[in-house]
Amino acid sequence: MIETKMSFRLVRQSKFRHVYGTCLKREQCFDNVRVSKSSWDSTFCAVNPKFCAIIVESGGGGAFIVLPLNKINKAGRIPPDHPLVGGHKGPVLDIAWDPFNDNVIASGSEDCVVKVWQIPDYGLVTTMTESVVDLMYHQRRVGMVVWHPTANNVLLSAGSDNIVVIWNVGCGDPLCTVDVHPDIIYSCCFNWDGSLLLTTCKDKKIRIINPRDGEVFEEATSHEGSKATRAIFLKNGLVFTTGFSKRSERQYSLRAPGHLDDPITMVELDSSNGVMFPMYDPDTNLVYLCGKGDSVIRYFEITPEVPFVHYINTFQLPDPQRGIGMMPKRGVDVTTCEITRFYRLNNNGFCQIITMTVPRKSELFQEDLYPDTPGDIPAVSAEEWWEGQNKEPILMSLKDGYQATQKTELKVTKKKTNILDRMPPTGKVKSEEDGKATAISSEALEKVNEVTKVNDDLRKRIDELQTEMKKFKAVFLKQENRIRVLENKLGELVGPGSTPASTQQQAPPSPVSTNTVNNNCDMAPDEV
Repeated sequence: MIETKMSFRLVRQSKFRHVYGTCLKREQCFDNVRVSKSSWDSTFCAVNPKFCAIIVESGGGGAFIVLPLNKINKAGRIPPDHPLVGGHKGPVLDIAWDPFNDNVIASGSEDCVVKVWQIPDYGLVTTMTESVVDLMYHQRRVGMVVWHPTANNVLLSAGSDNIVVIWNVGCGDPLCTVDVHPDIIYSCCFNWDGSLLLTTCKDKKIRIINPRDGEVFEEATSHEGSKATRAIFLKNGLVFTTGFSKRSERQYSLRAPGHLDDPITMVELDSSNGVMFPMYDPDTNLVYLCGKGDSVIRYFEITPEVPFVHYINTFQLPDPQRGIGMMPKRGVDVTTCEITRFYRLNNNGFCQIITMTVPRKSELFQEDLYPDTPGDIPAVSAEEWWEGQNKEPILMSLKDGYQATQKTELKVTKKKTNILDRMPPTGKVKSEEDGKATAISSEALEKVNEVTKVNDDLRKRIDELQTEMKKFKAVFLKQENRIRVLENKLGELVGPGSTPASTQQQAPPSPVSTNTVNNNCDMAPDEV
């Protein structure tokens, strides 16, 4: 009986034990993408159900492209002159989509500016250079932008000046600055309700911070290696980290707040040099480890059972990856039991789409695979969150598929002053009061209307020319018929069997006939 029980425990029961990955066909992916060659440790890709944004190489500043994911704009080879989002004066280092508005995206750059853009539903027609708002505070490059998970229009930015800034995008003002890091910040992550902030730093420390006032609740050594570390909050409040050991071996660990210096578990993976980006799915408690320069994607399940982090499988690919983006659960295909979708960037400019699927025979909706997931409706406003309210994300069901909530354009309005207004200004933020804030979608729509108007005028002119050509053709045929009739009459006057030249030598034609011919010949050119 004991032996049977032990053998039963050798195979762990889990519905995600057989998750497998599949690459879509090449014609269903994006090709010819000039992926950024920046050495900054970033994923270079951000995805939502509407768009896929990729940081690209661009002359004269930084830029990224936005590719619509609807059925009208199909995947394939991207033309070299594809419109860009290119308002930065330096290379773009990080991009992030607003979780509550699929048309709004934030970007951080080496020009020390954070820009927020609004993308039209139909994508870009021309290169976009005017942002909705410019957020200026950092004195050095901005390497990270993160949206708040529950509060509307709350954005975090972290720069190489070792400062974290919390922004209210709705009024273009900084709400709070966190200046507790002595060195470069590697990663930032909010917890499930957005009440805590988790950061990792080059000083090998991991910190849990109050994002409203910058107070450090707890700090501890994360990994002993000197290379970049990453940390994320799990849904249950635990902390998952990736980093390097003293011997430069890659590690991952699971920790509990209050005991960050004593990991629950720490495992060494391999001795590769690439930084590992942990991608977390809170609905399934799966963590995907995607290393920069790796050709594999490892995935693990987090459970309350020992050893707590259970290895599931490794998805192997033939070429190394340059960057990667993960689709929110709202964008997966529930009819095929797809639980995750990755957009993987290769060095050769190929954006490969990878789907992670749980094998199921039934075609019905699988409620155990798709619990209610965070939707696109914010739980609190920026002002309510700043006043101290904490709420969990508003969940939505995927049983009938995802239906996007109607969104309004992002507009920046100057509201009441905040605690940082007394600080010396480091830049000017566009607002409606000075009349310089414009909705990017309306501007693009005006350009489309102008192009459409020009096309209509050209089409009208072409129709007029075609009509005139038809008239000329009719006149030409009429005169051709008249000339033929005149030739026949001339032949009758000359007589049968004789050439006009010999007839003229023997007997010149009568004056009446000659005048008639001359008059008819004179009339024909005038009418033509």
